[in-house]
This record gives sequence, structure tokens and C-alpha cells, in this order.
Amino acid sequence: MSLAQKPEPTSSWFALRYPHFRSLFLAEFMVNIGASMQLAAVNWQVWQASKDELALGLVGLARVIPIVILALIGGVIADALDRRRLLMTAHALACLLVVSMAIMTLSNQIGLPLVYLITSLLAGITAFESPARVALLPALLPKAHLAHGARINTLMFPITAVVGPVIAGLVIEGAGPGAAYTLNAACILPAVFVLMRLKVPAQTGAGRRDIHFAALKEGLHFVWSTPALRGSMLLDFFATFFSSAMALLPVYADQILQVGPTGYGILYAAPAAGSIIGAMAMAQIGSRLRNQGQIMLRAVGIYGLATIIFGFSDVFAISFAALAVTGLADAVSMMIRSTMRQLLTPDRLRGRMISVNMIFFMGGPQLGEFEAGLLARLTSTPISVISGGVATVLVVALMAASIPALRGYQEAAAVGAAD
Repeated sequence: MSLAQKPEPTSSWFALRYPHFRSLFLAEFMVNIGASMQLAAVNWQVWQASKDELALGLVGLARVIPIVILALIGGVIADALDRRRLLMTAHALACLLVVSMAIMTLSNQIGLPLVYLITSLLAGITAFESPARVALLPALLPKAHLAHGARINTLMFPITAVVGPVIAGLVIEGAGPGAAYTLNAACILPAVFVLMRLKVPAQTGAGRRDIHFAALKEGLHFVWSTPALRGSMLLDFFATFFSSAMALLPVYADQILQVGPTGYGILYAAPAAGSIIGAMAMAQIGSRLRNQGQIMLRAVGIYGLATIIFGFSDVFAISFAALAVTGLADAVSMMIRSTMRQLLTPDRLRGRMISVNMIFFMGGPQLGEFEAGLLARLTSTPISVISGGVATVLVVALMAASIPALRGYQEAAAVGAAD
């Protein structure tokens, strides 16, 4: 059945009926399980080796530097070259790095500098992988179903962020972080083979495009001149910069809640558990909601309030619940943001838009991890988390008042404009 022959969907789940979209979704699902395991294992390994909050914060800094440097280049390349081949190459290189890290960890030949270096290299690969992956979506679905596909695509992240850390916690408990890295490599390999066999239509404006500064400038201009896009990215950046409670989770698990690596894995998965609830609800009813801009702002405000509660808590159940609420609120906001970006961006600019978004989407939490670790060392871990939650609430109020296009965003209007 061709793309044009598909009947009108009743929910976002219909997007999985398209075989090319389904194949890529399942492949990337496995990749993201491995990536979640990797990050949880790295944070635990760094904390056990250093017992230093600032060392944990440096993990975020190691990830954000290559993204800031390379993301815009990655977006230009994703719009110029074959996105499927670019994605396949990125996954293959990441697999080689993860295997190297697993071997060195299992043989006790790795120190913190190497952990930071490999983490940076993996983040650098992500700067090319992410624009190619997200920009490939319109080649797998018709425009009328693009919003549904964007919601389903976003749903994979909270699900894998639950599964990955829980597995990582159990594996670390039994065999150490090296085994978790090995499992990550095993999760990446299937995606490489799927992409080798995946056949997708040529991207809009088929053919190799020039890679030059003018293309980069065009992408930046588009994002900055579209108020709803600009506002959503700024909101995302500041909220995740200030509310980076996850960076200090090993401290809470080890010293405040005293629940060990298994409890750490469960806590690490708590936001994603809440995200699954929020994301599945949005996948089912998201297209029927109105006033999505206002819903997004309220969700980020709740995210900040839940972060404050987590910062005060020294009870495992309360901490888990607060983290779950942060995940639920973030999923609602993320589903609206991701759909907005797909609908408001023409295909020829999609990779560059995603690359600009990466700087905000990944730069915020990674810089926030460094800020949280530094502030925790200077004051205390709870003060670092609580102050971040308060700052997030204040940012939401400021963004709501200063960017009317963000507050007034409606998906139905964006779909009409795209058509």
C-alpha cells in the first residue's frame, strides 16, 4: 500500500503501520535503550571512582562541548547528503567506541580522563546522528501523518529511558559498568543492519548539495525568525539547564537515600516511567488538544515544582514520585515541542533546524549538569537541586509573558499552514 493510499488515522499509533517508519523506529528503539544504559553506567562509574559532585558535572560538560561545536555542521551535512547513510555511519562509529570502552573497563585499563574522552566522542557522533535521524522522518510518512509520526518517535525516548537505566542498575550490581557498555554495543548493531537494508525515497531536492556557511546561516535565520520555534528552544534550554537533578542522582542514591546501585537504577528510570504515561496519553489524544502552547508552558512549570520537591526529599518513595512527575511533565512538553518543529519546518531545512535544536535540547541539560555539580560542591546537593527548580518556574513565567507566539501556538493552525 502506498503512502497516499493509507486511510486517515484515528490516533498516532497508526504511524507504525508504515513499514519503513516501523523498521527505523524499532532499530532506534534498541539504540536508545543502549544509550540510556551507557549514560547511567558512566555516571555511576565516575561517582564510584571520584566521590566528587564536580566530577559528575564534568560528564555533562564532556558531552556538551562537542555538540555545541559540531551540531550546526551536522545539520548542514544532514540536509546535503544521504540521511540514511549518514545515520548508518554514525551508529557504526558509535558501536566501535562503545566496544573500546567496554574492553578497557572490563580489563581495568580505563581512568576518568578516558571516560570523559570517549563520552565526548560519542556526543560528537550524536551531533551528526540526531539531525539525520529526525530529518529522515518525512521520507517515511506522508505530510498528513507527520505529526503522528513525530509523537510516536518521541515516545521511544521515555520508554527506553526506563528500560535502559533499570537494566544498567541490575547489570552494574552483578557485573559492573563494563558489562553495561557491552550490552550497549549489542543494542547498536541491529540498527546498523536495518539501515543497510532500509529503502527510503530520496529527500526533497534530491542530489548532493553544497556544504557551506550560507547553508548554515540560512538554518539559523529560519529558527530565529520563527518565534514559536525560537521560544520552544529557549524554554527547553533554560528549564533543563536549571533543573538538572539527574546529574546528582548518584549522590542521592548513595548518600541521602542510601539505596545502592539497584535503587539508583530505579530512581534513574523514574522520570522515564512518568514520561511513558505522559507520552502515551499524548500519542493517543495529542491531535485533539487545543492551546498546545499554554499546555507546554504549564507542563514545564510543573516540571520545576516537582524538581523542588525532589530536592527536599530524603524518602525514597517521595523522591521516586517527584522524579516521575518531572518525567510526565517533560513528556507532555516534549511531545508538543517535537511536533511543532516538524510541522513548522520545510524539509530542505529540517536537518539544520534539528541541529540548532540539539544545541538547546542537549546543551541545556549537559551544561546544567556541570552547573549543578559545581553548585553542589560550593553549597550542598539539595540546595543545588532546589534552586534549579525555583529558577525553572521563574523562566516559565518570563517566557509566557515575553513570547506571545509560544503562548498562543496551536497545532491545527500549524498543520493548515504546512498544507
